[in-house]
Amino acid sequence: MILGYCYKLRPNVSQSEKIDRWIDLLRANYNWSLADRIDAYYQRYICGDYCDLRTKFIVTPLSCSLGGATGNPWSDKGKKRSAVNIQITELPNLKQARPWYAEIDSTVLQQNLRRLDNAYNNFFQQNRGFPKFKNRSTFHSFTYATGVKIKGNKIYLPKLGWVKFYNSRSIPDGFKLKSVTVRKKSNGYYVSVRIEDKSVPNLSVKKLEEVRNAPPLSTLNSIQGGSAVKTITGLDMGLGKLIYCSDKSAIDNPKFATNPKTKRLQRIRQRRVSRKKRGSNNRRKTQHKLSRLSHRIATKREAYQWQVANKIVNKSDAIAIENLNIAGMIKKCKPKWDANTGRFLKNGQSAKRALNRLIADASWYSLTQKIEYMAAKSGKIVLRVNPRHTSQECSVCHHIDPDNREGEKFLCTNCGHVDDANFQAGINIKNKAINHYGLNIVKKIKTKVRRDLPEPKQLTLFQTPTVELTTGKRRKRLRDTPSHGASPINQEKQSASNGKRVVPGNLNEYAFQLSLFNQENNHPDRDSL
Repeated sequence: MILGYCYKLRPNVSQSEKIDRWIDLLRANYNWSLADRIDAYYQRYICGDYCDLRTKFIVTPLSCSLGGATGNPWSDKGKKRSAVNIQITELPNLKQARPWYAEIDSTVLQQNLRRLDNAYNNFFQQNRGFPKFKNRSTFHSFTYATGVKIKGNKIYLPKLGWVKFYNSRSIPDGFKLKSVTVRKKSNGYYVSVRIEDKSVPNLSVKKLEEVRNAPPLSTLNSIQGGSAVKTITGLDMGLGKLIYCSDKSAIDNPKFATNPKTKRLQRIRQRRVSRKKRGSNNRRKTQHKLSRLSHRIATKREAYQWQVANKIVNKSDAIAIENLNIAGMIKKCKPKWDANTGRFLKNGQSAKRALNRLIADASWYSLTQKIEYMAAKSGKIVLRVNPRHTSQECSVCHHIDPDNREGEKFLCTNCGHVDDANFQAGINIKNKAINHYGLNIVKKIKTKVRRDLPEPKQLTLFQTPTVELTTGKRRKRLRDTPSHGASPINQEKQSASNGKRVVPGNLNEYAFQLSLFNQENNHPDRDSL
């Protein structure tokens, strides 16, 4: 199992300056290596033999390694080396030509080139964007591969020394350090520790076959946990509320970046940055305050999403969510122009801009990733369904009509069912997941619970309420039947009362109740008392 722990560093002044200098040097090396690989591509696949204007000599594929660098692209065994291996072998020549790179650890320089190679692999294999040249706002980290040690609240980083950090949680026993990344953020320096323990298995995601093969209702009593799916929850992502669940519960959306107070503060700080002179220290300080505000917003959103993910996963055994195309939802509208005048027409982008900000602030993709991680950690499964017509379909008669929904209200034009449109979407997502994946949801069998006190008898219209009518049968039977565990004196009193109600407040058994017209002095039995 591989885990990642993040801690905040507490470097001194000299260590902070060295970290900043390393980041600048590594960014320059990254950009130079990227330009070198681009030149090599043009040389080998487009131009062939050509003369480099900077070095002023002819470059050929067989006499150079990358973009004019000296070296042999073939290894001693006759195999062609990869571009990253060629650039790594050129690092000693880089340190001789530029001695200031010698203060950086060799593994850090190697991992910096492997970072560029990973960006190339993502472009060719996973259809991601082509690697870009880095600037100060997009490059602020470096990675160690070996040589790192942790002792208490101190971590040893090669050529940086022992650095203090906030030890918020200790590393579990049996895990070993795999790699360490030092990252600079707006509010300080952080270290991400990647640990590994091969004896601990990875988190196993529940397979779909285990969900489909749920036991029937007759075997419900024999189930003791296991892989049976008893409940499933459908989730509809929203903006008014962050999540609408199929069980008619909703989770609030704090809107960390789009609430009025934060928007006003961001607008003020952005205005202050724009009024400062470009390249000045005042502009840099003001930009740093704006970055700290953005970092604080992102930290609050991250913590809240983990709480929400934990709450949702604890709801049921399976979670059904929409497979949304968020990039397409926040995509800009196509421009419109008038062919006669040549001017652009209104395309609704100004009105859609506020919606795009709300969607970006909700961060649905990041939330679904956390839900999938927590589900895998808890041994549960997340199912994705097509979001088409989920808010326009009636959950009762399954009638689909765009007129069913009007804003947040849902009124079925076929059967007249009334509900909230978002809750209807959550129910439809749940039903889609059950039908699409062929789930067999186990339902709980409701059992009647014996009441301690029976319900009172319902009287008719002209019936006068009395003690015999309103008192439950169970209480009356207990009064008529003497208890077995009672003392002889209590049994005698109970039999003497003969089921009649004793007037409270009278302590002797000869107590009597006066009627409305009787007087205390005229009672016939008064003299005998």
